[in-house]
Amino acid sequence: MGMGVSSGGRNRGKRSRRAAMAEINVTPLVDVMLVLLIIFMVTVTLPAVGVPVELPESHAAPVEEKPDQITISIDRQGVIYIEDAAVPAGGLPGALESLKRGGEPPLVVLRGDRSLDYGRVMRVMGELGRAGFTSISLVTDGSVSAP
Repeated sequence: MGMGVSSGGRNRGKRSRRAAMAEINVTPLVDVMLVLLIIFMVTVTLPAVGVPVELPESHAAPVEEKPDQITISIDRQGVIYIEDAAVPAGGLPGALESLKRGGEPPLVVLRGDRSLDYGRVMRVMGELGRAGFTSISLVTDGSVSAP
């Protein structure tokens, strides 16, 4: 009893056309997965803001990011940045006025370098409060030891 294997003749042409494809081409699948992996790696490792700031440590609980939040950073030299744009000296009140949108003011995320004078950060917070930004979150790094 045979298994349908023919040694030739007229069945040979019919069998080869009806035979199921036994190979699966995985190259397109691998290509798509590699592209997705690269996109994932690039988007996960990008910092939220490009201003290099050495943040102080804290045990505070993380705060969720909101899509309409504004990030203000103060670097080691005391230069103030709104998102990635540096604010000229004395220009913070005007820059904050341009950020106001109709309705409720957005959440402000304040990132200050750990080497800054406490008064410098408080002056920036005072200007934020004067401009009407009352919802301010301070960003820190997590630490492993209690203060």
